[in-house]
Amino acid sequence: MRVTRNHSVFVGIFLLLISMIANIAAATTSPVLNGKAYDQHVELHWDTTHNKDATYKIYVSVSGKAWQLRHTTQATRILDFVGELGSNLSLKYKLTQVQSDNEVELAKISLHTHTFSDDELLEMVQAYTYRYFWPNDNTATGWAKERIPNGDGDIVTSGGTGFGILALITGAERGWATREQTVKQLLRLTDSLKTAETFHGMWAHWYKNSEVFHFSQYDDGGDIVESAFLIQGLLTARQYFSQDNQAEKRLRTEITQLWQNMEWDWYTRYELGEAENVLTWHWSKNHGWKMDHRIRGYNEALIVYILAAASPTHSVAAEVYHQGWAAGETGHKTFENGKEFYGYPLPLGPSKELGGPLFFAHYSYLALDPRGLQDRYADYWQQNKNHSLINRAYAIENSKNWQGYGEDFWGITAGDMLPDGYMAHSPGEKDTGTINPTAALSSIPYTPKESIKVLRNLYYQHGKEAFGMMGFYDAINFSVSDNAEQQVRKTYLAIDQGPIVAMIENYRSGLLWKYFMRDPDIQRGLAKLEFTVDTELAQ
Repeated sequence: MRVTRNHSVFVGIFLLLISMIANIAAATTSPVLNGKAYDQHVELHWDTTHNKDATYKIYVSVSGKAWQLRHTTQATRILDFVGELGSNLSLKYKLTQVQSDNEVELAKISLHTHTFSDDELLEMVQAYTYRYFWPNDNTATGWAKERIPNGDGDIVTSGGTGFGILALITGAERGWATREQTVKQLLRLTDSLKTAETFHGMWAHWYKNSEVFHFSQYDDGGDIVESAFLIQGLLTARQYFSQDNQAEKRLRTEITQLWQNMEWDWYTRYELGEAENVLTWHWSKNHGWKMDHRIRGYNEALIVYILAAASPTHSVAAEVYHQGWAAGETGHKTFENGKEFYGYPLPLGPSKELGGPLFFAHYSYLALDPRGLQDRYADYWQQNKNHSLINRAYAIENSKNWQGYGEDFWGITAGDMLPDGYMAHSPGEKDTGTINPTAALSSIPYTPKESIKVLRNLYYQHGKEAFGMMGFYDAINFSVSDNAEQQVRKTYLAIDQGPIVAMIENYRSGLLWKYFMRDPDIQRGLAKLEFTVDTELAQ
């Protein structure tokens, strides 16, 4: 009997020690709960390397009151929109792990929301949207993914990458990443750009697994519009990263080599005989000029002609701009407009679509400064401002009676649709009731008060559904369903995210405009095409 009692005591002590060791191990591997409070939401994240398949619950206590369950999730990062709980909140969060029928408390954190100024709100939206390009980019090459989630696999995009470069410059300036980290990432990109297949110096629209991936059946070669958006970003980086150190010197050298290799003159089809006084959008080694898409205005491609004129090695004559771009589409006269809509004169653009999708006012002007920019055809600041105001006035009029349209919900441009699909939305026949947040947000330099009104509506009234880990989702349509979850297309596109970061920054500081306009090649190209610029803004 004595042996049995001693044995039982020993077993009890042993089990107690095992339990204590397990508790200590659990304590040492419990995740640290990190978080940041904003105005209407809190972001929480924690490390789960010890148990990737765990289920977690998030509770909140407001001002020391009872705990409320907010989320049950297997994710490691969540946004908790707390607007219904009040404003300027004192919050305590508790993270628990569900184990069978039990919950184990893992961590707590205290946070405080506060009412945001316009500038704080803009900073937040920029920083969140920047995440599309960092660190969620293709870090091995520096290219930007075409979309997230990327249903077609690992497709990267040349134009969206150019927009992403401008976002990275903004991030370096704002301190979201260090200057050194940003240069390292851009050098990854330039290394990849040097080895990617190009077509007389121009990149394809899409690549997949480092190979050209056709955008459409015959679009498997050089795309000079997407390439223009890419080099627009790189030339801005060449001016911004001007320090006298090895990494920045190398970056500038590699950008210059890529720029000088771009054969803009080839895209006047001179190899067919006498060169045409117009640029052609695509050329393929497999299909030649079969796409047969000459670039005539007015649309998003003004920057293409300015870069083609500015090239130090393969430039085009001024006549290519005046007789090609400014001629408009044959029989349609989509260049000069001269009409007035809702009291706003519109110098350029298609009349039927009231100037066209709003990205016409964005893509060419992410780095090209429209302030004081004029030629014989238009004042481009007035063009873009009035285009934005007309787009807004159309939504306020709301002749199709779409749900939500008004002074705080406008912006018709290219983007995703509900429930699926993609379309270059514009006023008129191509208006489906879809608002893409990039439209009004990227027009903020032209319409600051009007754009901020949209921003505040989206964040304060619809943030729970419309705002995610990389900023506002791509498309919203309140007319498709009464279910708030089904009114938002929860996707992100590089060509929509990049302009948000860039144009908000240009509104706040003029950063990207300033550096691009300093480039001597760009200055010569603008002069060649007889543009006048505000030289004080370009200093």
